Amino acid sequence: MNLRTRLAIAGGSIAAGAMLLVSVVLYPAVEANLRGQIDSSLVAAAGKAPDVAKAIKEKFKGTANESAFPSVPLGIGSTQLQIVPDPVRAGPSTEFVDLTARDVEVANGTSAAYFRTAVYDGIAYRIYTAPFPGAPGTLVRTAIPQSDPAPTLHQLAWLLAGSTVAAGLLAALASRLAARRVLRPVRRLTETVELIRTTGDLAIPIPTDSQDEIGRLGSAFAGMTAALDESVGAQRRLVADASHELRTPLTSLTVNLELLAENLADSQAPHLAAEALGQAGELRTLINDLVDLARYGQPAFHTEDVRLDLVAERVAARAARRATEVGFDLACAPTLVHGDPDALERAIANLVDNAVKWSPPGGRVLISLEAGALDVADAGPGIPDSDLKFVFDRFYRSPAARAHPGSGLGLAIVRQVAEAHGGTAEAVPSRTGALLRLKLPVCQLP
Repeated sequence: MNLRTRLAIAGGSIAAGAMLLVSVVLYPAVEANLRGQIDSSLVAAAGKAPDVAKAIKEKFKGTANESAFPSVPLGIGSTQLQIVPDPVRAGPSTEFVDLTARDVEVANGTSAAYFRTAVYDGIAYRIYTAPFPGAPGTLVRTAIPQSDPAPTLHQLAWLLAGSTVAAGLLAALASRLAARRVLRPVRRLTETVELIRTTGDLAIPIPTDSQDEIGRLGSAFAGMTAALDESVGAQRRLVADASHELRTPLTSLTVNLELLAENLADSQAPHLAAEALGQAGELRTLINDLVDLARYGQPAFHTEDVRLDLVAERVAARAARRATEVGFDLACAPTLVHGDPDALERAIANLVDNAVKWSPPGGRVLISLEAGALDVADAGPGIPDSDLKFVFDRFYRSPAARAHPGSGLGLAIVRQVAEAHGGTAEAVPSRTGALLRLKLPVCQLP
């Protein structure tokens, strides 16, 4: 069952339920109103009893029945009127409904007038019993068959039932027509997403015309496909760049190993073996950097508050043990950041390793940290202004850097870690040497 059909059923059910609720309230109200009208007409008919009695006496004046009043009910339209003179006790009646003890009490004035329902000759009557006005001890009873309002109530019941069904069907039809129009943007969005799935083209534009919830959904899909397209493009570029970078050392390694295998007794064998080992080390470094680049591009699984100044000091101490020909100067203010401690340490280590690589023997590396900005400066030849904006790109190596070992991914990892933590990485123009800056948002120190 599609969404339009479900909306039609829901709309029809709501309308039918509302009409049913109205019917449940309206039918008893109309029934009570008709009963009230009947009771009012019975009371009015009982009030006319003296006029009826007077008219009957005038009719029989001068006859033998002048003093007698007929106890048989008189039909006045659909209303029966009965005058019972001197009812002394309750009991059966051959003229109309039996007299009750309460009827006798009403005639004697010891009980008030009242309404009741009784059956006479197979017909149910609504009966009003009251004392005859101006004649104590005389009883007047008016009655109307209860079947009189039944046709009206039956017609009302059929009308309400038909209206409920008709309202439900009309509401269902209207809901389906409205749903077709309302869900048109959803259909367009669905068709576009299915086209993207079929063709695999993430650049297909997704309609986001409206400003309602459907428009927001379309914008979310558009943002998602744009991010996915960028991610796929980045992966393709990474694979292309990695394959290019891996091809050169792999080819050289293969050639050296082939030459070494042809003549193990050649005097060049130790040199070829050393070259092969060096190239294998470059491959290992490149592969490790590729793995780290992919890993640090994902959301961190573990984050915590990190003292960035302590991490920088730890990285500098480790680098000083490895590179004894280079000195280190630290000026790190206490700085607290929130992030992945392993990723942050790797980023700082890459900056320091880059500075060590470019510093001449006896040179010094300056590591400073202030307000979340970590600067690493070396005493090397510096970076040309034309290369400043490219140094953090993947696999970018300036002509001067190609003579040095490296994968071209170390600084790319620095920028990726910085962006993952909401920060930036940049190369700052410097008069002497290179100055690389890692800037991260800081937290309040406790």
